[in-house]
Amino acid sequence: MAAVQHFDVIVIGTGAGGGTLAHRLAPSGKRILLLERGDYVPREKDNWSTKAVNLEGKYNTKEVWRDAEGRELHPHTNYWVGGNTKFYGAALFRLRREDFREIKHWGGLSPAWPISYEDLEPYYSQAEHLYQVHGRREEDPTDPPASSPYPYPPVSHEPRIQQLSDDFARLGLKPFHVPLGVMLDEQNPRTSRCIRCETCDGHPCLVYAKADAQVLCVDPALEHSNVKLLTRAYVSRLETSPSGRDVQRVIVERGGATEAYTADIVVVSAGAINSAALLLRSANDKHPRGLANGSDVVGRHYMGHVNSVLMALSKCPNPTVFQKTLALNDFYFGSKEWEFPMGHISFVGKLDGDTLKAGAPAIAPGWTLELMAKHSLDFWLTSEDLPDPNNRVTLDRAGNIVLTYQPNNEEGHGRLTEKLKNLMKQQTKCRVHGHECHEGLFARSLYLGQRIPLAGVAHQNGTIRFGRDPKTSALDANCKAHEVDNLYVVDASFFASSGAVNPALTVMANALRVGDHLLERLK
Repeated sequence: MAAVQHFDVIVIGTGAGGGTLAHRLAPSGKRILLLERGDYVPREKDNWSTKAVNLEGKYNTKEVWRDAEGRELHPHTNYWVGGNTKFYGAALFRLRREDFREIKHWGGLSPAWPISYEDLEPYYSQAEHLYQVHGRREEDPTDPPASSPYPYPPVSHEPRIQQLSDDFARLGLKPFHVPLGVMLDEQNPRTSRCIRCETCDGHPCLVYAKADAQVLCVDPALEHSNVKLLTRAYVSRLETSPSGRDVQRVIVERGGATEAYTADIVVVSAGAINSAALLLRSANDKHPRGLANGSDVVGRHYMGHVNSVLMALSKCPNPTVFQKTLALNDFYFGSKEWEFPMGHISFVGKLDGDTLKAGAPAIAPGWTLELMAKHSLDFWLTSEDLPDPNNRVTLDRAGNIVLTYQPNNEEGHGRLTEKLKNLMKQQTKCRVHGHECHEGLFARSLYLGQRIPLAGVAHQNGTIRFGRDPKTSALDANCKAHEVDNLYVVDASFFASSGAVNPALTVMANALRVGDHLLERLK
């Protein structure tokens, strides 16, 4: 067997957490090894095919998980360099300042984080610059204070979306531009990398114009000679020293062979589900319940948001190409009639007939899927789910991932849906049909395969929570395992609560924060 290679830092996973961390550490000169179980997404025409991406699931993992009853789950997730950022919609929100504190919900308490918004704020600004976020401060009534403006102006609304924004404003709401990580220059369309196409959300970008972790972090990090990437490298387990206090060897399955690597610091960033599974697979005599799991919280408190896609049908067509520019947070923390949080309203990318076939809605009388797609506004609603220790990742006897999830705190989401229904009934802008233009709201199924919420995996978080107390958390405030001196976790596993916005920017900002901590430690 070849001599075991030693590195200063090994990072497992190259997505929002691992990729961003690698970018922060790369200029240090320290020897860094990136381990990615996938490969680079092939650049091909199918990148922009909704049939290939949504209907056939061409880029999804073919891995099969199980639910609590042992039934097969087909997860809508992707293993590639850049992780799920290759396929995300690039909506890059900060958590609200209040999300870091304890919040009372209809369904229970959302716990406080061991760090404050102010601790993360400088890193949010850095992450927005790194990921080229386009937005406008102070439009969103719930926006937390920021130390710097967005680096780029907001992505403009197309006419139908502008009309909706104006209608919402007329009703007394505060619609705002979604902060988006796309490399778009609307002043210079000829030289703009982003062409503002209809296949951004959920698709890999063929022209590398989406602000994903591969393009903006991993590839630039690899320009440093001290950084090495191994693809198709599946980390099967972490082995500790006899004391159990540090990770000594990272065991990798690659090309049909088993390899081992060592490092002073090991960082896990494989996504909340796979990171928890890795720690559980790494159980040993000193860590019988799984690595760093004396608290028995590893794998528990899985969250993925309560999500819906709702299609508002109108008699008039919706010709919008790039739809995901508008959002509403007026009901994020509640309303005059209801004191509890409801959540966030925004858009998904424009739906087409092929995408609808993958999760067909209840068809309105006289409508086909193609016709619905041409006439719909496609809303995305997100509400906070609460950390429940019984919503968890475990392993079966064969070592397969088992995901047990029972939705909770759903009342707020139902009320958010009703709010949107009422708002859409009050749309008055149609010159052709007057008040008769709005046909109603129809839900598109978020289930792909059996009983797994597609979005529940897209926003996966919370399985290796951080906290001050080792009895109730697995990681400290710097995302280091309480029980293992050289083990860190920087994907969304560390979340103590889920908030009601996409977790990506918070993962990126935290990776930069942990990166600074590691640079100090490595001195």
